[in-house]
Amino acid sequence: MQSIRDRYLQALDHIAAAARSAGRDPSDVRLVVVTKKQPMEVVRAAIDAGVSILGENYPEEGVMKIQYLSNFSTVEWHLIGHVQSRKAKLVAENFNYLHSLDSLKLAKKLDGFCRDAGRVLPVLLEFNVGGEESKSGWEASDEARWQALLEEVNAVLSLPNLRMCGLMTMPPLGDTAEFSRPFFQKLKRLQTYLASQFPQANFSELSMGTSADYEVAVHEGATFVRIGTSIVGARQYKTEA
Repeated sequence: MQSIRDRYLQALDHIAAAARSAGRDPSDVRLVVVTKKQPMEVVRAAIDAGVSILGENYPEEGVMKIQYLSNFSTVEWHLIGHVQSRKAKLVAENFNYLHSLDSLKLAKKLDGFCRDAGRVLPVLLEFNVGGEESKSGWEASDEARWQALLEEVNAVLSLPNLRMCGLMTMPPLGDTAEFSRPFFQKLKRLQTYLASQFPQANFSELSMGTSADYEVAVHEGATFVRIGTSIVGARQYKTEA
């Protein structure tokens, strides 16, 4: 637990320094500690170390942890990975926040399940600003075609059981943190564009930046950064006997 706490506090210090260097208030940036593929004892150690927001990529794995650690009611559980429509019910009923809403089909499913559960789910729209076919999210790499996004964004905004909070992206993988900067800048421009088109809506949050590039993300306006391995260590995948 002590090593996780030390790395967690170090990440918070780096986030604060990056925010101050960009003229931002460090309290405007929240750290999501990613615990996907981590055993329960590591997740528990992260909570004991002071982590207040945990990020999971897979609904079933996340729900198992949420249920096992249900006594820790002050912890927020954020789903940050792609959600298949058939797993929308798990997300709607169990998670505090969804970073990766990537289609109108999924939005409608979530809205219905949230209605049935008597909940309103805060969501971020995921955009693919790098143009990679392997990435989820609305295609937004070509700024000249952003107008084509408006109809579906408006449809998501009309769903009463989802609360729009902002945008999320996963940039292409580069060799350096600096490689990610133009993609973060593009998401920031998209945020500004959507806010101008839908002034009644809230697009204030930007979820971007991981262990490899989170300080650059903070420079470019991130309000959530998602850090896993540099705090809790390498993922512990099951191996065949």
